[in-house]
Amino acid sequence: MTKPVDSAGSSRESGSAVSSDSVADILERELQSLIGDWLYRVDQEADLTCIPLNFEDRTGHLPHLLHEVIARLRLGAGAKAPTSKAAAAHGDLRRKQGYTVAMMVEESRLLQVCIFTTLHKNANHLEFGRLLPNVVTIADEVDAQLKEQMLRFMAADAADQAKSSNTFRKD
Repeated sequence: MTKPVDSAGSSRESGSAVSSDSVADILERELQSLIGDWLYRVDQEADLTCIPLNFEDRTGHLPHLLHEVIARLRLGAGAKAPTSKAAAAHGDLRRKQGYTVAMMVEESRLLQVCIFTTLHKNANHLEFGRLLPNVVTIADEVDAQLKEQMLRFMAADAADQAKSSNTFRKD
């Protein structure tokens, strides 16, 4: 006798309930693990660790950014997400810490890798029917956050250049 196979290709006993969680629930549950995975990956990148930061300075922004990703996943279809205040603050912080644009892009890329790796590790608990739309939402939200970080970063650069220009004219 063969066991029934579910849509993911896994066999299961007839009549047994298959537990599934939303992507948002998994990310919320795995938040600390995801942050640890992200930090591990960052620590492998000499381009990022050339700026020495303690745990809080390196990761303090992540819970806020990830909670915004989770909130976005829980919005109704077609709802517009608010501009990320956490991302704006993160852009300001990283600029003050001496990051470059390329470093911030790399951090964002690693965040997406860690989010998708977390989902992969929890694949047996996922609502597969919502997975691909949620992946699109995650990528869109993380990219929107990166855009907001870059806008703040560049605005601060422009302000510094204007100050320098005004100081130079006065001399």
